[in-house]
Amino acid sequence: MTKVEFTLAELHFAVHTSADEIVQVFCEQQAMVLERISDNIYHGEVHDHQFQFSIEKLSEGLVAVAINGQPWQWMELPNQTEASKFSFMGITALVFKLFKSAKVVKAALAGASVAGYAWLFSWQFAIMLIVCLVVHEYGHVRAMQYFKIKTKGFYLIPFVGGLAVSDDKITTRWQDVVISLMGPAFGLITSVLGVVLYYATELEIFAGVAVLSALLNLFNLLPMLPLDGGHVLKSISFSMRSWVGLLVCLGGVLFGLWVSYTFGLMLLVFFLFIGTLEIVFEWRGRKQSHLIPLDRYGQVFSAVMYSVVVAGHVAVMMHFADSENAILSLPMKILSS
Repeated sequence: MTKVEFTLAELHFAVHTSADEIVQVFCEQQAMVLERISDNIYHGEVHDHQFQFSIEKLSEGLVAVAINGQPWQWMELPNQTEASKFSFMGITALVFKLFKSAKVVKAALAGASVAGYAWLFSWQFAIMLIVCLVVHEYGHVRAMQYFKIKTKGFYLIPFVGGLAVSDDKITTRWQDVVISLMGPAFGLITSVLGVVLYYATELEIFAGVAVLSALLNLFNLLPMLPLDGGHVLKSISFSMRSWVGLLVCLGGVLFGLWVSYTFGLMLLVFFLFIGTLEIVFEWRGRKQSHLIPLDRYGQVFSAVMYSVVVAGHVAVMMHFADSENAILSLPMKILSS
């Protein structure tokens, strides 16, 4: 349907046409009663004026109007292609705006994550994995909120894991330590809760959640950037001396390369590359760093917190090390190999 608007006899008209007829005419936003007096001519009356409309040249994109028997005045209809173009542009803009919405992106990534893991393994495993990832990332977000750091929440990234996103930068090394450790700490809560529910219900799926959560979070605590353990290591070591921080973090990179080679984790090599860039930038900007370093007490306390969280996850995995279920005992076999 196409619409053309014009003013005649100080009255505003809007004529709506289809491919071969006039569908409706509005005068001052009021619908006119039209009588079709021939194949191409319509007649109507409004405000003591006699109007006639012609669609003789409608196929050429023209419609005519005459008032009180006066000559026809031809009006050009908007180009259909142009209207479609604008309509397409409007839809495109709406879709783009929709996908800019963080909630839509989060939902799409979460759905893709569930579908991807279910395709690779099973839907039960996919649900367990998503639960572990959500709890872990929620721990990071809660720590950010504790420090009054604006956050956009977290995103689940298929086959990678999750990512908590903040709008503000941290200002102290202590914030970096706490935010980094709260993800694995919340994960430890999931693991312990899984153990409790396993003994309460005797359902192995809860034991699976406990072991899977422990394995994922323990991996995340490896002392290499950009993993959470690497951030803790960086904050402690760069609070001592900058060159000590550089050497220790580079040692973490070498350790990560060894882990990647031993277990064939090629994706980890990519993350290590990103972590190495972070170390380099940290080293180059060490003299202009705005981050308040940890004092000696903060360094020791951060190391103790890290060790406690690591020990907690290892304890959960050791608890099922002798299980007859191969899946439950697998994580401990990996650690002991």
